[in-house]
Amino acid sequence: MACVRILITVNAAWNIWNFRRPLVESLLADGHRVTILAPKDDTVPKLQALGCSVRHLEMNAKGLNPLQDTKLLLRLRQHFRDLRPDVILSFTIKNNIFGAIAAKSTRIPFIPNVTGLGTAFLSGGFLEKVAGMLYKIAFRNLPIVFFQNEDDQTLFLERGLVTNSQARRLPGSGIDLDRFAAAASPAEDEAPIFLMIARLLRDKGVIEYVEAARRVKARHAQARFQLLGATDAVNRTAIDGQTVAGWEREGIIEYLGTVEDVRPMIEASHCVVLPSYREGAPRTLIEAAAMARPLIATDVPGCRAVVDDKTTGFLCEARSAESLAAACEAFISLPSEERAALGCAGRAKMEREYGQNIVLDAYRAALRDLGPATCHVAA
Repeated sequence: MACVRILITVNAAWNIWNFRRPLVESLLADGHRVTILAPKDDTVPKLQALGCSVRHLEMNAKGLNPLQDTKLLLRLRQHFRDLRPDVILSFTIKNNIFGAIAAKSTRIPFIPNVTGLGTAFLSGGFLEKVAGMLYKIAFRNLPIVFFQNEDDQTLFLERGLVTNSQARRLPGSGIDLDRFAAAASPAEDEAPIFLMIARLLRDKGVIEYVEAARRVKARHAQARFQLLGATDAVNRTAIDGQTVAGWEREGIIEYLGTVEDVRPMIEASHCVVLPSYREGAPRTLIEAAAMARPLIATDVPGCRAVVDDKTTGFLCEARSAESLAAACEAFISLPSEERAALGCAGRAKMEREYGQNIVLDAYRAALRDLGPATCHVAA
């Protein structure tokens, strides 16, 4: 394929570095020019070192504010006109919605990836109606809309927000199966270590995780519950550092802060947990399964696509510390060979369904499908 000018827009540069780097590297290796349009952060030098250009996008990723969102729409349209890409790839909610509307006015092909639906879309009432209306306007007549799980795709199809001809499903962002290689479990005579990796948001089920830890430790005092992720996130459901420090003083949680590389933490754990209320394609579960760790997650969209109940781990009820605690105790009761079997089955599932080449090939196919009439060769 000839060189194409590709613009990727997202609500934070770190999102590209953490989740989309293989895609960026693949596009660059294919000979395309890649520009990132996102709020700048400390990952920008790393992205530039890959060979990308980076342009700052002023935006507030949180909430629905008509004035701020109108300004974002106008900013996106101006950036698109200035940069004149051949195609725009988008991730995250606001970039998908307002980027799609802006791209239509500039007649640039736009391909969004629905990585999650957001609180507004799932809240019910007026906010949900507004979010649904915006999605319908934004996604109408787009050539391709990628989804990261079957539940979200089905929901958009049922509500008439996309058509069958537009919708394509991906296995999340894919996983580098060599980098996240299967790892031997910790010694079985050690206390069982449960690990939750997530931004510290109520919507991720952090409160339920802590309460489940209290319940389990009351009967299995040796069990350890670790929490890895950033506090004080820019989100209305964020949990502050003071609250986390209180859990540590209580002896319920071991807070691990944040790390550049999660693999040592996953390798040191016996089981990885994510009691989220809803996900697109939960990266931490995919990474943990690739490393042959059993999983415990809520029976919600996104999570249930990754976890096969009683085969690669356990599914529990959302928003229920009691159900989560029961799943943790079920894991504790398993003999070592059955724990190992869960991990092996998870690794096999990742190899079958979640390899990153599936995602890279899907994007290559999308660029080919746009064709020279809509995706012209860069000068």
